[in-house]
Amino acid sequence: MRNLFALALGVAVGIVAALGLAVAVYSLVPAEPPPTLAATATPAALASPTPAGPTAIPGSPTAAPTAAATATRSPSPFPLVGRTAPALVAPALDGSMLDLASYRGRPVWVVFTGTYCPPCRDEYPLMNGFAVRYADAGLVVIAVHVREDAATVKPFVAALGVAFPVVLDADGTRAAAWDAVALPVHYWIDATGVVREAALGGLGPDQMARDLGAILPGVTIGE
Repeated sequence: MRNLFALALGVAVGIVAALGLAVAVYSLVPAEPPPTLAATATPAALASPTPAGPTAIPGSPTAAPTAAATATRSPSPFPLVGRTAPALVAPALDGSMLDLASYRGRPVWVVFTGTYCPPCRDEYPLMNGFAVRYADAGLVVIAVHVREDAATVKPFVAALGVAFPVVLDADGTRAAAWDAVALPVHYWIDATGVVREAALGGLGPDQMARDLGAILPGVTIGE
């Protein structure tokens, strides 16, 4: 009986020792950190090309109005719209003097432009096409080159076969009087001498046709 009790006691002591050893080993094993979600890299936004903005006139101290013309008729950001056009007298490439007042009674499209302005250059063929197509409707297109001389402008105009008057604003005073401190700036003037529409920036044929309609009533304008 005494031997049986000793045997049972030995088994119990062995079990306790085994449990203590297991606890000690477990405490030495570092706890595994909880899984974390891998940070997902956010792809950089693809840069989308933006249309070229208006070109600042060399020597101009301020920027032009930034409001763009929209497809709907809304109040114009251009102060001259709805008013009689300012005076414009400037030397033409042939040495004569052009006076805007001499065209009173005819619709006139005046654009302040420059060969150093990429959107201005792009517009020239479009303007030339409109000038030719609507000459019989009385349309006059006048390009005013700001802060450029005849030696620069003549070869450019000759290469394009321009069919409308081109004048020079060598010191920029005419552009300033017309609130054209960045290029290109367009003004559409009706037969009574009132500015009916204006636009800033390189234009496409659709907007040109739309704004021409404001000074050519009754004429169907095609792009």
